[in-house]
Amino acid sequence: MEPRISLITLGVADLDRARAFYEGLGWRRKVAAAEGVAFYQMGGLALSLYPRSDLAADARLSAEGSGFPGFALAYNTRSRDEVDRVLAEAVAAGARLLKPAEEAFWGGYSGYFADPDGFAWEVAWNPGFNLGEDGRLTLPD
Repeated sequence: MEPRISLITLGVADLDRARAFYEGLGWRRKVAAAEGVAFYQMGGLALSLYPRSDLAADARLSAEGSGFPGFALAYNTRSRDEVDRVLAEAVAAGARLLKPAEEAFWGGYSGYFADPDGFAWEVAWNPGFNLGEDGRLTLPD
């Protein structure tokens, strides 16, 4: 597994309010056609805003209390098969599998693991996101 973070997703209480805040900072939304989520390019990294309860449900965690901290780190892969390999590598290194990889409603393939401190990592292949040779994720407009 290469050391990288591709996308940071923040679980927000009010998506419209969060979008207004970040766009008020001058950030330009990417993938504008995506509904129920907001994406922002951050150099070689991307930030997304997603409703907290939906993000927790996707990782099969509680949105309340200490069960879910309100964000998930994402490791994007270059292929569907790589998702399974990376999840297996993480588990072999001591991670806890939260959600086995499965077809995702947004057209890709993803699963989740928790690191030893309980932080959730999504391992995802998204056919609509370009991942460069250097691991840099580039969001479409």
